[in-house]
Amino acid sequence: MTSQALPTSSLAQQYMQQTLLCNVYEVAVKTPLSNMEKLSKRLGVEVLLKREDRQPVHSFKLRGAYHRMAQLTDTEKQKGVVTASAGNHAQGVALSSHAMGVDAVIVMPVTTPDIKVDAVKARGGNVCLFGENFNVANDYAKQMAIEEGRVFIPPFDDSDVIAGQGTVAMEMLQQDRNIQAVFIPVGGGGLAAGMAAYYKAVLPQVKIIAVEPDDAACLKAAMEAGEPVNLDSVGIFAEGVAVKRIGDETFRVCQQYVDEVITVTSDEICAAVKDVFEDTRAIAEPAGALSLAGLKKYMVNSNEGFSKVAAVLSGANVNFHSLRYVSERCELGEAKEAVLAVTVAEKPGSFLAFCKEIGQRQITEFNYRFSGRDSAVVFAGLQLRNGKQELDELVAQLQQAGHQVEDLSQDETAKLHVRYMVGGKPPVPLQESLFRFRFPEHPGALMNFLQGLQSRWNISLFHYRNHGAALGEALVGFELPTEDKQEFEGFLDASQLEWQEVTDSPAYKMFLTR
Repeated sequence: MTSQALPTSSLAQQYMQQTLLCNVYEVAVKTPLSNMEKLSKRLGVEVLLKREDRQPVHSFKLRGAYHRMAQLTDTEKQKGVVTASAGNHAQGVALSSHAMGVDAVIVMPVTTPDIKVDAVKARGGNVCLFGENFNVANDYAKQMAIEEGRVFIPPFDDSDVIAGQGTVAMEMLQQDRNIQAVFIPVGGGGLAAGMAAYYKAVLPQVKIIAVEPDDAACLKAAMEAGEPVNLDSVGIFAEGVAVKRIGDETFRVCQQYVDEVITVTSDEICAAVKDVFEDTRAIAEPAGALSLAGLKKYMVNSNEGFSKVAAVLSGANVNFHSLRYVSERCELGEAKEAVLAVTVAEKPGSFLAFCKEIGQRQITEFNYRFSGRDSAVVFAGLQLRNGKQELDELVAQLQQAGHQVEDLSQDETAKLHVRYMVGGKPPVPLQESLFRFRFPEHPGALMNFLQGLQSRWNISLFHYRNHGAALGEALVGFELPTEDKQEFEGFLDASQLEWQEVTDSPAYKMFLTR
């Protein structure tokens, strides 16, 4: 650490005093505390969101970075600074150093999204990409500080940084003193430590709940061990909090003032990103929506009768390309979608019988490829209204109808990889024709199409994924004798669906047929 840890006695009061004296508003702004109207109605509790995405660097990290750099002596400013960050702290240091006229080198993991790297460069920071994760980058930055004589600016494990982050809590108390529980994201612990200390010094009855990804829960591991420990590995989906070891000082503070630590899955984080968008039209980065994911989970599983709770939207420096993953996984995160592997008979009419069992539920995904004459396994995504209870009832219903069913909704391999790999070439040559269709995105559209087939032509390939548009694309293969071609096309015309034959597709010929 570059600044001294505060003594244990009256720790919260001392951090509060230091936070009150912070000069972060020379570069930072006071951010809104927004009401999440839709989510509040759904959860039955008033949910507030502290909008740190509205900072100049779209993250709370500017607060702690500037307050730490404001403590530099003139000699230290001349030597320059160095730091390590997955992105948001880096932007805070870059903006702060630019405002102060100090040279800054920022070491970033090679996995850092381009949007954060480019933002640091745009603010005048000298970027050095090094290491696969934060800890490796952090060690390299510390070594650079020794070798080049620069001042190391810690991203979280520093009393000045912690006090600067505490200004988030100071603002929230000014904005609403009736909040009963505050949910705070944890990476290295700087924000949680600063906010927890401030709240406990002023309103100790407010419950402070730290939230971590279940694949990067360094605070939870430290709480269980009684001291900071190194995680074997960390997930990088929420890369802004992908930290292997909680800070020593941040742990000392969190151990005293954080009431509870909970963890959430990547799917639950994706669902929270969607909630933020639906209520605010802001697009949070995964780490930014982390605390809201925890709030939702807590309210569903262990609400203590709270009437008003808050979460911190800690950042919005999202890699645009990661939104594809978020979109795919958000419904699974709220148990609004299930992914099933269902065995059906390989004969005309099997899909229709399966769809009748499903009823009016919206099919979100349908993957199938002919694999033998006896039976077929369908990879199906289904929309749910009543979560786990409805899923259990559906599985029982399908099993009673004679289908083998495997629930893959919690199978990460299935959700991340297998769903895109279902298919391949059939084991025997087929007299097959391939068509693309546009189905209206509403329950019953697929059923109507299958009923029109009258079980005459066997479906040998099917791929469909709902993407939330008015029309959905489906790729369908049929075992279609040449003499039936004219009659079949007449049926398609009568179906009033948009269709196109793509049997000559090079991709189809290379990957899906013999």
